[in-house]
Amino acid sequence: MRLRLRSCLVNSPEVQTTLVIGDCLEELKKLEAKTVNLIVTSPPYADQRTGTYGGIKPDKYVEWFTPIAAELKRVLKDDGTFILNIKERVANGERHTYVIELIQALREQGWLWTEEFIWHKKNSHPGKWPNRFRDSWERLLQFNLDRKFAMYQEAVMVPIGDWSKTRLKNLSETDKRRDNSKVGSGFGKNISNWVGRDMVYPSNVLYLAPESGNKNHSAVFPESLPEWFIKLFTKEGDLVLDPFVGSGTTSAVAKQLKRNSIGIDLMQEYIDYAKERIEKIDDKQLSIGL
Repeated sequence: MRLRLRSCLVNSPEVQTTLVIGDCLEELKKLEAKTVNLIVTSPPYADQRTGTYGGIKPDKYVEWFTPIAAELKRVLKDDGTFILNIKERVANGERHTYVIELIQALREQGWLWTEEFIWHKKNSHPGKWPNRFRDSWERLLQFNLDRKFAMYQEAVMVPIGDWSKTRLKNLSETDKRRDNSKVGSGFGKNISNWVGRDMVYPSNVLYLAPESGNKNHSAVFPESLPEWFIKLFTKEGDLVLDPFVGSGTTSAVAKQLKRNSIGIDLMQEYIDYAKERIEKIDDKQLSIGL
């Protein structure tokens, strides 16, 4: 069953949002090859969401996900990007290695592990266990098919902040030339380039508060998370795919940013909620919220 939602936004081309009910592996096989610009998704973590997705054991996670990754590789454009939100699980008193094993398996499939972003969860609830503290971060792994991929870095620039009032106030002679790295990384810097600028490029750590208002799904990420990656890796009219769309966050944000999208989920109730949510969207823009 396919639900197609069409929306004509003010001063924009038509945006098509497609929601699909079904198993993502089977539904992905129905998509045309090399049509998707960005994949951004958060699949069930190991042993999580057992009541809805059945739960995948850590030892079986790579075996379960690699066929899905092969289909994602098929539908992604050569200059497209795949963002995978994932987190290790603690098993038998230590962190399981299934995320590391999955990275290696995807590399063996032909994916390039290009970058890793960290989602630092602002306002995360405090807590501890006998041998550890509460995690307040998650991984966002970036994979590509080619080293040259579409990327629009200016779209996610942030205010320079107080750094300009301290670090840039008194520049040394070294700060005024391209100084070679002292640790042999090959990267140099010219600090004076940032004098007088209001906006700068962000780091690969995203400081975003977790979603707390959406009670219709067991694991919802905030709208600002897919928004950041959609702005960074796509332009208006591009196609965004979330094969585990859940309550529709990725599709909702894509629509507001005037991107076409496809969202797939196994659960009828999630697709129904996503459809209702997306139909209510107007054409206002979101703020990044970093």
